[in-house]
Amino acid sequence: MVVPSGPAFQYLKVKTHLREGIASGRWRPGERLPSEAELTEAFGVSRMTVNRALRELHQEGMVERVQGVGSFVAQLHRIASTLTVRDVHDEIAARGHQHEAQVHLLEEVAATEAQAAEFQLQPGARLFHSIIVHRDNGVAVQCEDRLVNPACAPDYQAQDFTQVTPTHYLLEVAPLSEARYTIEAQRPSPLEAKLLGMPRGEPCLVVRRCTLSLGQVVTVVRLVHPGGRWMLQGSFQA
Repeated sequence: MVVPSGPAFQYLKVKTHLREGIASGRWRPGERLPSEAELTEAFGVSRMTVNRALRELHQEGMVERVQGVGSFVAQLHRIASTLTVRDVHDEIAARGHQHEAQVHLLEEVAATEAQAAEFQLQPGARLFHSIIVHRDNGVAVQCEDRLVNPACAPDYQAQDFTQVTPTHYLLEVAPLSEARYTIEAQRPSPLEAKLLGMPRGEPCLVVRRCTLSLGQVVTVVRLVHPGGRWMLQGSFQA
């Protein structure tokens, strides 16, 4: 990651150093990070600058701070518990229905410029690509078009996705720390319409989701649902 230069961005050098150290496993969940005094000396910056970097990492859920003791790498289960990324198998099973998955494509591709930018990789970098159709009691309800970062899930292509969903597998090998998504009404592509067995003009509910683990993009997925066969549900409490 390129860090902007200048006095106003000194804290980003500290933050990036800690973030990348956590992502690479240099500091594991529960381990103590270098103290503010140690970071101040190592980077030649003020204590206020170091404090800002640690404060922002704490706000992002990557660091836990204990007053008078120090800063620690957050436990992943605590980060993941604040987010909800549901497995389509679990949603279907919760209705008492039978889930079935059909793998239509599983390949390795070279990242385009747009894909590389989204994954924070170089153009041409390796990505895994899969297209899977999920069925509810034999009816196609979701077309899953997914890209995966091999650095986060090197054994992705070796999985049997008729037995375990990509969502379930990825949450196991790269615990979720952040998710970004959009939900739109769109028409399916010709391939999506064919795989879902629906007219091209029929509206679809399209969820596009990017998930990260410890600051690293793990996967970007396009989930296409026929409008008449799927409904998003959720709840919240004030």
